[in-house]
Amino acid sequence: MKYLICADLHGSAYYANKLIEVFNNEKVDLLILLGDVYNHGPRNPLPKDYAPMTVADILNGIKDKLLVIKGNCDSEVDTMISKFDFLSSSVIIDNGKKVFLTHGHIYNKDEKPKTNFDAVIYGHFHTGFVEKIDSTVYANCGSLSLPKGGTPNSYITLENGVLELKNINGEIIETIKL
Repeated sequence: MKYLICADLHGSAYYANKLIEVFNNEKVDLLILLGDVYNHGPRNPLPKDYAPMTVADILNGIKDKLLVIKGNCDSEVDTMISKFDFLSSSVIIDNGKKVFLTHGHIYNKDEKPKTNFDAVIYGHFHTGFVEKIDSTVYANCGSLSLPKGGTPNSYITLENGVLELKNINGEIIETIKL
C-alpha cells in the first residue's frame, strides 16, 4: 500500500487542488492529512486562495481514500462540513513497521510518545525533515500551503518501508528506510 502524508493545508483551495494533483500523480492508495485542514490559525498569514468550504468540497470528493488527524487549529465545527472523521491520532503498519501518525503539537521528536514506534510522522511545525533518533524515525511532512524556516512546500510518501520527503513537484528531498 502506498501512502501520501501531508499536513497544514490551512484552508488553501489552491494547495488543496495541488494536493489532488499530487495524489493522482503519486498513484497512492490512501491520503493521510495530519491536521490543520481548514482554519489558517491566528499566528499564520492567510494562505493562497483561502477558501475552507472549497477545501471541504475537494476533500469530501475523495473521502473514501482519506484518513484525517485532528490538528490544533481544527475545531468541532470543521466536522460539520466534512464527510470524514477527524481522529486524535492513528497507527498504520507498513512493511511490518509500526508508524504513529499525529499532528505534532503534543507528540514530536522533542516530546516523544511513551509507546515505541518504528516511525513518528507529524506536521504542525511547517518544516519538513526526516531524522533517526535511536531506533525511531521522526519525520515532519512540512506544510503544503505555509512552509516555514525556508523549507519547501512538501509532503511524504510511504511505501514498503521507504519514507520519502518530497517537494510539491515530486522531487525527493530525503529518503529513509524504516
